[in-house]
Parts: sequence; C-alpha cells; structure tokens
Amino acid sequence: MTVVQTESSNGQVLFGRQSSLAVENFGAAGRRIADIPEFVRNYALVKASAARSNASLHVLEPSVAKAIDAACAEIASGQHNKQFPTALVLGGGGTTTNMNFNEVIAARASQISGQAIHPNDHVNASQSTNDTYPTAMALTIHDLSEAPLQALTSLAQALEDKAAEYNTTQRLGRTCLQDAVVLSVGQTHRSHATAIRRVTEALRASTAQLDSIPIGATVLGTGIGAPEGYRDLCVQELSQTTGRHLSGSDDLVDALSHLDPYAAIASAGARAAITMAKIAADLRFLSSGPTGGISEVTLPATQAGSSIMPGKINPVIPEFVMQLSYRVRGAAHTVECAVAAGELELNIMEPVIVDSILNIFEDLAISADTFARKCIAGLTWDGRRLEENLASGFDRWVTMAAEQGYDATTLEVAKARTAGTEVA
Repeated sequence: MTVVQTESSNGQVLFGRQSSLAVENFGAAGRRIADIPEFVRNYALVKASAARSNASLHVLEPSVAKAIDAACAEIASGQHNKQFPTALVLGGGGTTTNMNFNEVIAARASQISGQAIHPNDHVNASQSTNDTYPTAMALTIHDLSEAPLQALTSLAQALEDKAAEYNTTQRLGRTCLQDAVVLSVGQTHRSHATAIRRVTEALRASTAQLDSIPIGATVLGTGIGAPEGYRDLCVQELSQTTGRHLSGSDDLVDALSHLDPYAAIASAGARAAITMAKIAADLRFLSSGPTGGISEVTLPATQAGSSIMPGKINPVIPEFVMQLSYRVRGAAHTVECAVAAGELELNIMEPVIVDSILNIFEDLAISADTFARKCIAGLTWDGRRLEENLASGFDRWVTMAAEQGYDATTLEVAKARTAGTEVA
C-alpha cells in the first residue's frame, strides 16, 4: 500500500493512493466525508461487522480481524475523522469512499497489530462498494433523520400550545381570500399542528424503510465473493452494534438497482417543507399591515424591517421558512433525478442522493426549530381587529339560506349591501 505523505493533525497519514487520487480528481468542494461524522462512524461499524463476520467464517485470521475491529472502533469514536478528505459527491459511485475507509483502516490496523494488513484483501474481504456504501448510507440517513423529526415534533407542540392559548378566540375565516364564516383561533392552530404531525409521521415512516440493509449483496446483489452465512452474520453484528432491529434486504438485486426508498424520503421532506411554508405564508398574510392590511396576527418583532423606513417590521421568520422550503424542494428534485438515473443493475448516483438528503434534513430542522421558537411561540392575535372583521362573517346568511332558500337570502344580502349595513 502506498501512503501519500500529506500533513495531518498528528503527523501521520493513514489514507493511501486511491484516496489521494480522489482528492486530486474531485477536490474538496462541498461536503467531504470528514464533514459527516455520522457517516464516518457508520461506515466504520459496517467494516467492523464485516471483519468479525469474516473471522467467524475463517475468512480472516483472528488477529487480523481483531486489529481491523480495533481500528474501526477508533474511527467510529471520531479519532481519525481528518483521514477522510475525499469529497462526498464524486464519480464512480462510492468506490473512492469505500477505498478511503479500506486504506485508513488497513493502515491503522497494521500499526495496531504489527502485521501487514491489506485494504482490499483483508479490510474489504467478502465485500464490495456495491453493498457497503448503501448500507452505511442507510444507517447514516436514518440517524440524521432524528434532528428534523424532533424539530417538527416541537413545532407541532408549539402550535398546540398556541391553540390552547387562544382556544375560544374567534376569527373570520376566508375562502378565495374573501370573507367566509367564523371559526376559532384554536381550531386554526390545531389544524396546523395536525398537518405538521401528519408530515412528521410520513417522514418517520419513509426513513423506517432503511432498517432493511443490503450488506452481503457484494457485486450487483449476487453475493459473489462472500462465504455462505456471511450476510446473516453481518446483519446480526450490525444490529447489535447499532442497537437497531436491522434486517437483510428481501431482494438484493432490487436493493442495489432501485433506490426509490430515498425518493420517498426526499418527497416526505419536501412535503413537510411545503406544509410549513403554507402555514408561514398564511400567518404572513394575516399579519399584513399593521394599518393597511388585515393585521389580525402580530408576529414577534425580531429585527428592523427597513434600512430607510424607521420602525418598519417585516415577517422575516415566515419568509425564511418559505425560502427554505424552496431549497428543500430543489434538493428533493435532485434525489428524484438521481434515483431515476440508475442504470441496469446498479445506481451509482448514491453520493449526490446522500448529499441532497442531508441538505433536506438540515433545512427542515433549522426551519421547524426557528419557526417554533421565533415565530409561533411569541405571536399574538389582536382582539380589536378580530372583532372588527368578525362583523363581515357570512354565518347569519348561511343559517338564513338553510331556512328560506339560497335565492331569497341572496336578495337579502344584496339589500344589506345596498343599504350600506354590515353584511353580517
């Protein structure tokens, strides 16, 4: 193994030639593997589980497997993150990423054991990039989904709290932006919470599919190069290591060929972002004014709204939520394109799928958290404007139409408007 002498924090370089070539070919624009500690950890766990399984099946000598396991433990704990300088998004699928791990693990395991441990022959035994990369990918995305799920859950609770605060307060509902009938603020915010909970559960359900992993598929799902029993052992090892109830993919060829579960995750993320953006846009509209608009809602004043108009306050948090939703939808479309770009037995667009889903999760988490803390928690409903607008509700006329008929009531509404009296 050729070790490229490049400066690192402790004076040692563990990655080798293939990793160095990737840095030369793809640079470090955007995320590097080192920037995603969860991915580093999970890939190391995959490699450790493979080593232990290989030892049990006599593919590796116990001393070699033990050294690999020890090196993986150090990597999983974050000790060697700087040894993964390769870009996340690069050509050739995840081969370079897999070799980056193989090289670092082999170099460190060699140091630990005093033996010559080879990145391919030993660390990559019974494996292929085809199965190790999507397995680490699935574990990582499942782990990272917790942040947006928690943020969305907190947002739903903030909306429930606001519904309770204004439970019986009445407001004028609208259809087509025109006056309609009266409903309560409690009903309004409770509906918001219901929608957020629904999209949260959709995202949770989509990520749950990732508990089925393709380890043991090796090349194209054939299992070639891996001994009998390896797949089941590796799944068991990973389940114990991660504390999750993992299972092997039902159809290994399908698992490598078709990545639609990731399209479902991206779609669920976009759905959550769209729902938040709709709620944000509604509150922005209802806060318009404060004199020339509806002004039924007063949003927290977080910063100056103009560099030339003193005292102007803008709905910056709803606008932030809306803009992030556009970015989430763009990332979701990237995932869709990458999923559709799989050819024949393998989809090599996994790196950009990982990158885009991480973008979705990051934007969802910050959007939901900011929306809850800086907008929902502090907004108020203005009693004076609410009362003024309530007078325009159609409740009376709906009741009259049920008793006297639609046409007769329409005439009464027209008379009231002609007389200049309140429609309600």
